[in-house]
Amino acid sequence: MTTTPGAPRPDVSDMIAVHQALRDSLGAAPELVRGVDASDNGRVEMITNLFDNILAFLHVHHDGEEKLVFPLLRDRCPDQTEMLDQMAAQHADVVGLIEESGSALSAWGGGKAAAQEQSAAALGELAARLEQHLGDEERLVLPLCAENLSLEEWGAIPGHALGSFTGDKVWLILGLIRAHMSQAQRDEMLAHMPPPAVDMWTSMGEQAYKNLVADVGPPLG
Repeated sequence: MTTTPGAPRPDVSDMIAVHQALRDSLGAAPELVRGVDASDNGRVEMITNLFDNILAFLHVHHDGEEKLVFPLLRDRCPDQTEMLDQMAAQHADVVGLIEESGSALSAWGGGKAAAQEQSAAALGELAARLEQHLGDEERLVLPLCAENLSLEEWGAIPGHALGSFTGDKVWLILGLIRAHMSQAQRDEMLAHMPPPAVDMWTSMGEQAYKNLVADVGPPLG
């Protein structure tokens, strides 16, 4: 281990909120997708865009772990190589399902009616696979992060996600995560976000998130 002995360790519980946001939003996907009237083009656009953004966030979330977390754990926890290999294999499975889901959503949004059910099925399979993977990460990886990563190393993850996110509604992702945080965690998040991101959230993002969730409705809102 190369971190300074006795140095403060990160509170990794904030990752639970990220995981729960992914669980809940993707878990709601099959019902939301199947509930869209095929003739309601506005609703089709809203739901496909919603899940495009969630898939984009899941991608950068895993990318951040692979670039910023797993290499450090491999270096500092050589006895955990087999487990980390298993996590990497799970990531590869999830990537395939992200691509399948994204392709189905694109086809559905492009007017292919049969892709509505394909989107629901692919997102449902992704949600099920992710449920196992996130549970494994919480049980096996997060404790290692708490013991072996510095505050600065753990703190680099949100910045990577914000900087790499390719969706058009970063405020949606912030809102989904904040919905699963304590008030103290929400305050901590804002305290460490870049000023432009804080201004975006406080000036329009929070209300835009609330409006979208209300428009989407159950089981998401």
